[in-house]
Amino acid sequence: MTTITKPEIATEILEDIKTSIDNEKQVIVHCCFSATAFGDFLIRIWPSTFLIDATTGHRSALIHHENISLFPYWSVVPPMKDYWFTLIFAGLPKDCTSFDLKEIIPQEGGFEIEGIKRNKTDVYKVKLS
Repeated sequence: MTTITKPEIATEILEDIKTSIDNEKQVIVHCCFSATAFGDFLIRIWPSTFLIDATTGHRSALIHHENISLFPYWSVVPPMKDYWFTLIFAGLPKDCTSFDLKEIIPQEGGFEIEGIKRNKTDVYKVKLS
């Protein structure tokens, strides 16, 4: 009969792995944009969209977007419809308790949600206007 023993992993390697896992965390923000009754509406997201830690000012960069066009292209939102899209950002600092979503752009009308309370899952739903 063969005995299987659990391998031992050096403490230093385990710490390095834990640090890598912590650094690879991502934040998912599901966004809902409600269109008006006045015809089709155009929206897009700029790559200069960040999650900003309310305490330290740390910026987590946008790394992926789903169901919304990236500048300079546009997505059409039909009238009177809720339009959902998803943004994925680099991880926030471990000690962050609240953050802002800010689209920093050289014109009026950037998306901005302030004071989003951090949760354990780092998955959020926000309503944009």
